Amino acid sequence: MEKKRIHILEDDQEIRNVIEILLKEEGFELQLSSSFAELKKNIQDAMPDLFLLDVMLPDGNGAEICEDLKNDIFTKHIPIIVMSAQNNSEQKAIDALADDYISKPFDIDDVLERIHAQLKRSAENRTKV
Repeated sequence: MEKKRIHILEDDQEIRNVIEILLKEEGFELQLSSSFAELKKNIQDAMPDLFLLDVMLPDGNGAEICEDLKNDIFTKHIPIIVMSAQNNSEQKAIDALADDYISKPFDIDDVLERIHAQLKRSAENRTKV
């Protein structure tokens, strides 16, 4: 089975490292970005199977970036999970068409479950088309 690629957009180095180690152990291929500009550059090389976006970023807001990705013909089918430590971000993420929302601090097992659930749903949707 081919490896699933996850794009992590997280400006906090420690959090990015934790998620990176966790997902590599799970067998995922990763693209890592610390800014929206970097994400845009990275997805030109290869599209991910799922986006994991932080809300607070140096050059943008993860909820707005989510909305941009969901309104783009090339990325609208890709599941997006938005993460944030802010209490008011969940509704913003939902309004921005995020497929799921994770509040920080997060439970590692919960993150993995949610990623697997979104990838499974995405695969099921593709087979229906």
